[in-house]
Amino acid sequence: MSNDTRDTQPDAEDAAPDTARAAADGDAVQAETATPQQADDDAAAYEIRRSPALIATAVALPVALVVGLIVLGVLANRHHSRDPLALGAVPAPAASSPQCAALMSALPDKIGDYTTSELMQPAPAATHAWQLPDGGDPIVVRCGLDRPQEFNKASATNQIQTPKAANGDQGVNWFELRDPSSGVTSGTHWAVDRGIYIALTMPDNAGATPLQDVSAAIQQTIPQQAMDPNPLPN
Repeated sequence: MSNDTRDTQPDAEDAAPDTARAAADGDAVQAETATPQQADDDAAAYEIRRSPALIATAVALPVALVVGLIVLGVLANRHHSRDPLALGAVPAPAASSPQCAALMSALPDKIGDYTTSELMQPAPAATHAWQLPDGGDPIVVRCGLDRPQEFNKASATNQIQTPKAANGDQGVNWFELRDPSSGVTSGTHWAVDRGIYIALTMPDNAGATPLQDVSAAIQQTIPQQAMDPNPLPN
C-alpha cells in the first residue's frame, strides 16, 4: 500500500464545490424547517440590521421639514429686516396740503404682495412706498408735486374708476410718463384731475393693482376737478 496522497488531492478539491452546495442546501433545509421561535429571532436580527438606515431616514425627514419651515419663516418675515428705503426729494409745493395729508392716511398698508416700506429719514413729505418682502424696485406715491411739463393738451390719459367712487366722481385720470429708450423697468403715472398732482411710480411687472388701489384712495379723499394741462409746445 502506498502512502503517496498526491493522487487523492484533486478528489478533495473536486469535493469542495459539492461541500459548498451541500452546505447551501443544508441552510435551505434548515430555513424551511425553522421553528417559529427561530423565525422570530431571525426577524429581530433583520430589524436590528436595518434599524440604522431606518433611523437615518426617520431623522432626515423631520429635519428637512423643519428646515423648510424655517426657510419659509425667513422669507415671510424678511420685510421686517429690509433696510429703510432712501427716496430723493423732488419739488412738491403742495405736499403739506390737507388733501395730501388725507390721501396719505387713506393709502393701504399693502398693495398685492407689496408691503409698506420704512423710509430713510429725513423722508420727503407726503410720500409713501411699498416693497416686496425681499426688497427690489418699490411702488412710490408722492403727493403735491408740480404739474409735469410733459402733460399738455395733446396728452392721452387713462381713467381708472373704482367701486369706492362717490359724489359723481368719474374716475381718476392718469397721465403716464416714461422714456422707452432709457431701459428703466418702472414707469410713473400722474393723477392730473385733482387740482394737485400725485405721482405713482411702480415697476412694470407690478400689474394693475397699484393704479386701482391708489385710485380708490384718491377718490375717497380728494375731489375731482377739471384737468388743466400745459399748452401745446410751439
